[in-house]
This record gives sequence, C-alpha cells and structure tokens, in this order.
Amino acid sequence: NFLPWDTKLILFNLTQPLFLITFFFCSQVADYIPQLAKFSPDLWAVSLCTVDGQRHTVGDTKVPFCLQSCVKPLKYAIAVHDHGTEYVHQFIGKEPSGLRFNKLFLNEDEYLCLLFLSCVLKQGAGNAEKFDYVLNFLKKMAGNEYVGFSNATFQSERESGDRNFAIGYYLKEKKCFPTGTDMTAVLDLYFQLCSIEVTCESASVMAATLANGGFCPITGERVLSPEAVRDTLSLMHSCGMYDFSGQFAFHVGLPAKSGVAGGILLVVPNVMGIMCWSPSLDKLGNSVRGIQFCTDLVSLFNFHNYDNLRHFTKKHDPRREGGDQRYTFGPLDYESLQKELALKDTVWTKVSPTECNEDSSTTVVYRMENVGDGN
Repeated sequence: NFLPWDTKLILFNLTQPLFLITFFFCSQVADYIPQLAKFSPDLWAVSLCTVDGQRHTVGDTKVPFCLQSCVKPLKYAIAVHDHGTEYVHQFIGKEPSGLRFNKLFLNEDEYLCLLFLSCVLKQGAGNAEKFDYVLNFLKKMAGNEYVGFSNATFQSERESGDRNFAIGYYLKEKKCFPTGTDMTAVLDLYFQLCSIEVTCESASVMAATLANGGFCPITGERVLSPEAVRDTLSLMHSCGMYDFSGQFAFHVGLPAKSGVAGGILLVVPNVMGIMCWSPSLDKLGNSVRGIQFCTDLVSLFNFHNYDNLRHFTKKHDPRREGGDQRYTFGPLDYESLQKELALKDTVWTKVSPTECNEDSSTTVVYRMENVGDGN
C-alpha cells in the first residue's frame, strides 16, 4: 500500500525545511543522562503508519533511539489492559500536575504512575520476567519490527539517577508503594523500560496500533483492549507533553507523548500513528523539530480534534477518496430534490458514477468538487 503522491509531497515539504534549521540558540541535546548527550542534534526523522498499514518515512528513520518517557503511555496501556481502569486509578490520578517532570512533590502523578505500574505489571514476578513481558508486548504493538534495549543507556541513567532515587525514597517514606515493594528494584525496572530502543519506523506502528483501537495494522492482531486504548489516548491528550501539554492540546489537538531522547509519539485516532525524532530539545524537554512538525501538520491537514471534517475548506483531508475529492450524499433536502428530479423511491447509495451498474433512474449520485477550488 502507498499513500497518495500529493500527501507524500506535502509531508516531504513539511519535513525538509526542518533539516536546515539550526536550533543553536533555543535547544540542546539532553545532557543529564550522559549516553543521550552523545546523539547529534542534527538527526531528524519522521515515520508514519496508517491504520490500514500504509507507510511513509523521511530522514534518519532507521537509527535506534531510546523511548525514555514515550514508554509511559505504553506501560499504562498494558496495565489497564491487564487490570482494568478502575483498579489502576485507585493508585494514580488523571489530572496533569502542571509541574516539571522531575519535581520532588507528592502529587507527582507521572512519576508515581510509572513506579506504581512497575509494581503491578506481572505481579509476583521478578524484574527480568517483568521486563521480558513488557518488551514482548511492545514488539506485538510494533508488528514484530525492531524493539531492542540499550544497556549503555540503562547503566548511564542508573548511575546518574540520584534525583529519581530521591523521588523514590520520598514516595516510600509517604507509604505510596504497595506493602512489600522493593523500591530500588522498581526503579531499576523503570530505568530499564526507559532504555528500550526503537526506530521511528517501529514506533510509528506502535502509535498506529493505538490509532487503530488496539489492533496492530501490520499483523492484524488485537494487542490492547478498547478500554486501554481510549484511556491511554485521553491521558496522552491532557498530560503527554510535560509542561507544554496545554499548549499542545490547544494548537495541535492530538494525543501525543514526548521523551527526552527526542521522540514524539503522535496518534491521529482512526487514521494513523506518527513518530517524530530529533534529539534537539527545548527548555521543557520536547523535541523542537518534532513540535514544529506536529504544529505544521495540523495547519495543513484537518487532523485537529476539533476541526470540522466537512466544512473546513482550507485544509487537506487525505481520508477522503482520491485525496480532496469524495462522493457524498446531498443535498439533504430529499423532498425538494425528488420533486426536482421527478423521481420516486430514490435509493441513496454512495457510489462512483464510473462504477455504477445500477439503474440510474433509482440511484442518485452526488459528487463534492475539490474543496480547494472554493478558495
């Protein structure tokens, strides 16, 4: 399967200028994890996968990188899939904190969420079994494409994770962990899961699985329950972009999750999943190129959650047949239309005139011209 050439051209035109932009004055590669600081700030890649398995990639899409915080919604989805929403949210909240992601604060739902989820995944199992369980689950979401592990990043993050340990001990002192929990083992698993490696191509399939209601578009396998997907996308929409979540929800209007390795996992529900990756970060820890791409994407396509799909004529809609053209019912005043055409018992059928084998006296076909012609 291939995307329409005009859609590919638009995506190409979106990504190319971002290769040439130097973010010297406003961004830098994450340096508090030494292994991440080794990536070039010039790396830039975008990969997408639609819910029917169509693919498109631009840039350094085969370079492996760590999920970091992009693993958080995936862990949450697995926990809800296994235990249900009601059980999971006995321990974690739904509101964005409005605080920095590493703030030492009791209501730090994001950290508490990750540490708690590390406890409930494969309850009773050791870290090795839990890690294998999550890794195999993510491979299913990725359609068995590349999902690996960076031991160097794990060791680097573990050695420089004093603040994470401080948060862990603080939560332990406040009795936020289930009874009998080994806090250091939980943090080890947290570091391991953040160090899971993907490429833009494999991560875009994970995003597409979320866009497709839990079915992997490559294998056709149901990986996640509808409940898990719905709740995951809801939290990604409200909490997924650190302190920028409100701005992102307003301007882009799509569920997404960023990570300090430079990835942005973007989901267009019922349409496609996208992974953007560039290690150059803004002051809030989001990929500068990735944010710009997502903003430009919804300025050209009507993917914003609140865009009107029928009357927003200034944007492209690749969901329509033939790009911006489609066959549709209309006008809606059936009685006046029948009088005008002197027809009775009209059959309203969505059908192309070139493919119509039915009696034209009983089938009325309407075509909406290219929406761009009206501008």
